[in-house]
Amino acid sequence: MLTSNLINPSSTSTVTFSKSNHHHAINASTLLNPLLLNRTQSQRILHHLSAPTSLVPHLGTKVSIFSKIHGYPLALSSTPTSQIYDSSSKIGHLSRISANPSWLSPKPRFQIPRAAPEANPEGVPEPKTNTKTLQLALVFGLWYFQNIVFNIYNKKVLNLFPFPWLLASFQLFVGSVWMLILWSLKLQPCPKISKPFIIALLGPALFHTIGHISACVSFSKVAVSFTHVIKSSEPVFSVVFSSFLGDSYPLQVWLSILPIVLGCSLAAVTEVSFNFQGLWGALISNVGFVLRNIYSKRSLQNFKEVNGLNLYGWISIISLLYLFPVAVFVEGSQWVQGYHQAIQAVGKPSTLYIWVLLSGMFYHLYNQSSYQALDEISPLTFSVGNTMKRVVVIISTILVFRNPVRPLNALGSAIAIFGTFLYSQASSASKKKSEKKD
Repeated sequence: MLTSNLINPSSTSTVTFSKSNHHHAINASTLLNPLLLNRTQSQRILHHLSAPTSLVPHLGTKVSIFSKIHGYPLALSSTPTSQIYDSSSKIGHLSRISANPSWLSPKPRFQIPRAAPEANPEGVPEPKTNTKTLQLALVFGLWYFQNIVFNIYNKKVLNLFPFPWLLASFQLFVGSVWMLILWSLKLQPCPKISKPFIIALLGPALFHTIGHISACVSFSKVAVSFTHVIKSSEPVFSVVFSSFLGDSYPLQVWLSILPIVLGCSLAAVTEVSFNFQGLWGALISNVGFVLRNIYSKRSLQNFKEVNGLNLYGWISIISLLYLFPVAVFVEGSQWVQGYHQAIQAVGKPSTLYIWVLLSGMFYHLYNQSSYQALDEISPLTFSVGNTMKRVVVIISTILVFRNPVRPLNALGSAIAIFGTFLYSQASSASKKKSEKKD
């Protein structure tokens, strides 16, 4: 029979276990203060507490009382007894950790999980900025690369086959077929077509046609770099036409377009390959694209559910219907003779075919990437990116075609492009101020 006597723990009391002829006395005060246990006493306690429950039926009750007193299950730790410190060593250290005796936990210390640090006070996870930056870099990289490839092969074809009306029509044709394939395979959701939507597209598509064919005419007459320098003056036309239609701009916006005018004028005067048809083609292209943007804002306000890529797809289809009949009328009688001359110059017909196909494919792809970039970034970032795109294209085409560049011509180009950057900054600041007032 096993008996246990527990006296007030404030005095020195004994708990006696009787089994057979062996008696072990345990100082109960040490049980209430685990820091005073020495190695021998702790081993004895663990030895008796590991005895079968049938032999110590009341021991669990006593231990549970001790657990309630100290707030943790005393002597039930799986920690080896060698981790129980002697009362004569490191008392100061144990006194500091006694408020949270993790060494008495049933789990080893290294297995205790720690709370994860909070992402922010609201508990909302931080965005993956690195992934976002990588995606934007990929979109911009594709946009720039596709634009460079288009300009190179577009100019190569025009050097051999100088018929920009037919080439511009073919590029719109490739873009139209591309979008029809995307819609038929459901790779791109097809927008709902209605009569009001088609009527609203007629104006923007007409101005897009004018802008595209005028740029192709300019490319066929002058160097690609010169056309892009003149096309960087598009903000000037945007401010002027918008002002005539009732929009107002602050002084800093008007001042920002002065470097554009100065730079383009200097580049035009010093251009080696200067041609009036090339100059007027680039200027008319600016007018066409500016009117397309202005007219789109006014006529397509009720069709905001159509995303940019689908909108561009339908504009390409309608523009093709506008352009091709006019192309046949303007230069159709010269296509056969021009084709034979181009084949003789290039040597292999397949080379000309590949160049024409690449110009059409990359014309659509770079426009598609530009719309995707505009969906991902702010208009200001897009405007700055478009300015830098012109710089990259100008430098690339100069290196590929080895066009001679005079110092004043390079200076004028740099001033014009820098003015475009200033315009984008001033225009963005003006929009922010107007939004705050509203």
